[in-house]
Amino acid sequence: MEPGMTRSYLFALLWVSTTCAAIPSLHASTATTAPSPSTLQLVRDYPLPGRASRWDYMSLDAAHEKLALAHLGDNSVVVVSTQSKKALGTIGNVRQVHGVLAVPEMGRIYATATGSDELVVIDEPSLAILARVPVGRYPDGLAYAPSVSKIYVSDKEGKTESVVDARTNKRVATIDLGGAVGNTQYDPVSRHIFINVEGTGGFVEVDPATDKIIDRMRLPSARGNHGLLIEPNLRLAFIACEGNDKLLVLDLHTKRVAAQFTVDGEPDVLAYDPGRKILYVATESGPVHLFRLGPDGTAKIGSIRVGPNAHTLAVNPDTHELYIPLNQPRPILRVMQPAG
Repeated sequence: MEPGMTRSYLFALLWVSTTCAAIPSLHASTATTAPSPSTLQLVRDYPLPGRASRWDYMSLDAAHEKLALAHLGDNSVVVVSTQSKKALGTIGNVRQVHGVLAVPEMGRIYATATGSDELVVIDEPSLAILARVPVGRYPDGLAYAPSVSKIYVSDKEGKTESVVDARTNKRVATIDLGGAVGNTQYDPVSRHIFINVEGTGGFVEVDPATDKIIDRMRLPSARGNHGLLIEPNLRLAFIACEGNDKLLVLDLHTKRVAAQFTVDGEPDVLAYDPGRKILYVATESGPVHLFRLGPDGTAKIGSIRVGPNAHTLAVNPDTHELYIPLNQPRPILRVMQPAG
C-alpha cells in the first residue's frame, strides 16, 4: 500500500504466520501459535503537518480525545483530534523530540527534547510550553507515577533515570542504572516503575516512594532491550529487543521470562488493545507484528507491512483504531482497525 491511498476499509495485505511456531516457553507460561489468522483494515489516511521526516513516540489522551505525536525530524510535537483526525496544533522548538507523554489529570503533555537534553512541559489546553527541565545527556522514554506526581525520564547515554516533580517541574532525583537506558513504564498494580537497561540486558524495578532500585533482573536472551509495555491485569511485561529481533514476555509475579518470540525488523514501539486482547509490535523496517493475549499464553497471529519506517504506533482502546504516522511521500496518519 502506498501512503497516498485513502479509500476507506481497504483490506491491508497481511502475511499470516499460521505455521510460525513460537520459541518454546522458558518457564511456567506458554507461547502458542494462534489457530486462526487475523487481518487489519485500512480506515483512511489523514494529512499531518510538517516536513516528511521521522516520527517517534505517541501518547493518547482518551479522556480528551487527543493524540500527541513526537515529530522528531521536524523538532515539534503535533496534537491531533482522535474524532476528526485533524491537527489541533503544533508545538515547535522541541529539538529532536523522542518521547511524548500525555497526563490528563495534570493537563500536561511531556516531551523529551534530545537535541537540548530537556524535558519540555506543555500545557495541553493551550499547547503552550510551560517549562524546560534539564535531564541528562539523551532523554528518551517517559513514564508518570500518579501516586507521587513524578515524571520518570530515561537518559539513554547518561545511563541514568531522571526523576522530575510534576508539581514543581524540578528534577528531584537521578537514579544510576549502570548502562544505556531503554524505555520506562509505570505499573499501576505494584505502583512501581520498570526500566529497560539495554546496555547490560537488564531490567530494573524502582519504588517511586523512595526512588530506590528494589530489584535488578538479568535478561539472558536480550540484546538491545529498548521497547517496553506493561499489561497490569495479566501481570506481564513485554520487552522488545531491537538488537536480536526478539519479543520477551516477562512474568511480573516470578520476574522470569515466560516466553520469547522472533519479531523481524528491529522491534521498537509496542501498543496494546485490551478490548481485543491484541498486542502490536512496530519495527524499524516496517512490519507490524500482531499477538493475541489469553489465559493460555501469548500467541503470534500475524505480521503486516503498513508502510515504510512504520516503527511507531498507538491504539485507541475505545474505538480499537490503530494510529501509525508515516512520512513518505508526505506526512500522514494512517488509521487501521482489526477486521471483524
